[in-house]
Amino acid sequence: MEFKKIKCSSKDDQEIDAISYCGEYKINMCNKCEKYHTKLFQNHQIYNLNKNIEDIFTGFCKELNHSERLDFFCKNHNTLCCAACLCKISKKGFGLHKNCNVCLIDEIKDEKENKIKSNIKYLEEISNSLNDSINKLKIILKKLSKIKKN
Repeated sequence: MEFKKIKCSSKDDQEIDAISYCGEYKINMCNKCEKYHTKLFQNHQIYNLNKNIEDIFTGFCKELNHSERLDFFCKNHNTLCCAACLCKISKKGFGLHKNCNVCLIDEIKDEKENKIKSNIKYLEEISNSLNDSINKLKIILKKLSKIKKN
């Protein structure tokens, strides 16, 4: 999925591509704004927007102009989404998942953990069954070897 370039949130620099995002103030910053922001607010978590979503997971939506926390999971598209992705506003890029089956991340996390635990249990049972079968086959092979020697 390719994302459109996000512009700086500053009124004076809104035509300049943003290079970072402040999670505290939920603003996109160009190089100049980031420089001032990091001097003024040293404890804010700043995320690099130049990296691809596969390279870094920030917890924020990468859709153009959303910049919201990814708090939801769309079961229809198997993807994380933010409140702007769910909203009923018919504005370009908003409401992409408004008609989908959506839940909170914590709910899907628990669901996925339970599914993994269930799969692990199932695989352990299969593994035990296979080990039993292997041991039975070893016994049969020993008996056949004894019969062949006689």
